[in-house]
Amino acid sequence: MDDNDFPATWPTVKAGSGFDLLAGVKVLDLTTSIAGPYAALQLGDFGADVVKVERPGVGDDARHWGPPFLDGEALWFLAVNRNKRSVALDHTAAEGRGVLEALIKASDVVVVNAPAPVQRKLRVDYETVRALRDDIIFVSITGFGLSGARADWPCYDLIAEGYSGVMDLTGEPENGPQKVGAPAADVLAGADAAMAAMAALFDRQRTGRGHLIDVSLVESMTRFLSCRIVAHMGSGTVPRRSGGRDSVIAIYQAFETADQPITLGLGNDRIWRRFWAAMGMPERGEVATHATNAGRHEYRAEIVAEIGALLCEHGRTHWLELFTRSRVPAGPINRIDEVARDPELIARSLMFCAADEAGRVVPQVGTGILVDGVANGVRQLPPRLGADTAAVLGEVGFDADAVAALAADGVVGGTD
Repeated sequence: MDDNDFPATWPTVKAGSGFDLLAGVKVLDLTTSIAGPYAALQLGDFGADVVKVERPGVGDDARHWGPPFLDGEALWFLAVNRNKRSVALDHTAAEGRGVLEALIKASDVVVVNAPAPVQRKLRVDYETVRALRDDIIFVSITGFGLSGARADWPCYDLIAEGYSGVMDLTGEPENGPQKVGAPAADVLAGADAAMAAMAALFDRQRTGRGHLIDVSLVESMTRFLSCRIVAHMGSGTVPRRSGGRDSVIAIYQAFETADQPITLGLGNDRIWRRFWAAMGMPERGEVATHATNAGRHEYRAEIVAEIGALLCEHGRTHWLELFTRSRVPAGPINRIDEVARDPELIARSLMFCAADEAGRVVPQVGTGILVDGVANGVRQLPPRLGADTAAVLGEVGFDADAVAALAADGVVGGTD
């Protein structure tokens, strides 16, 4: 990584332990790219044993998404594939199909993210998988879901963001629609899939029944806009792109200061009065026409102009220190490099480097959830392609000679 202080900036955590809430649950990850791998990552982070099946010699598409790379590995892949074991398997071959079926029978959860026609073609659709294990939790992540006129259509995060309406609302009004600066639909759909899988596992423990989980990128991304959509459904108003300056909260936006911009959210009447008290103008917070959010909305343009002029008198640090003391919600607008070095986030173990016994070190963003006051660790670094093929196949009944024969036929890889 050029021009970077990796890994000295972040704490180094030895791989080997982590949350075990899903210990004993076996997950078969048949996905690629971001949404499916992120779903399996979440299950692995909570303790599930995740086996990732990849194409021999090629692997997950995201292994090739770079630059940037770290020691030849794509960092986007490394971001969403820890706590997994990799099996390099061509399950389209006759011999490989038998291996896949053995892996399915040994799994509690199967995660796929191919469109419905591809699921059926590869025989990894729900009906086929359920015939192998009738209590399986089958998680499908597709662009548009498994039913409806669009079910067979291909999709990526970008396409889902367009369908959802979020792109139309993102950016400045004078410019065109803008994609969110992260794979938002992928990550939201992946999180939805993991949550649904956990709920289905809980139900199976009570009832013994398996479930079909059908998650779509478009619906996960659209649900992200629930507040906007319900507001339209109930009022008929159509929100337009505003640079984020049209919140239902009257004063809730970015403001310039004498040097760097800040965010400011005056979300209720008490905060409104605290803001003006902090500014040394308590009487301004008592003006009757501005006493409620509705009143402030009516006079929003002139209030924003007034606050904007005042904030330009001092720099960001001055205002953030003042507002923190006064309990007024405000903050910086950080670049990614500033976020990655945020000392409070690092102290809560959100950013760190994971290291294994072989000396491999990989930067990671953690689970972001504390359980009983403890942050998660890492049981296993993101796997090399096929690194666990022999070990995993041995667990489902293939001895060393059988694995060697499969390798000689090119059905499996990573067994050297």
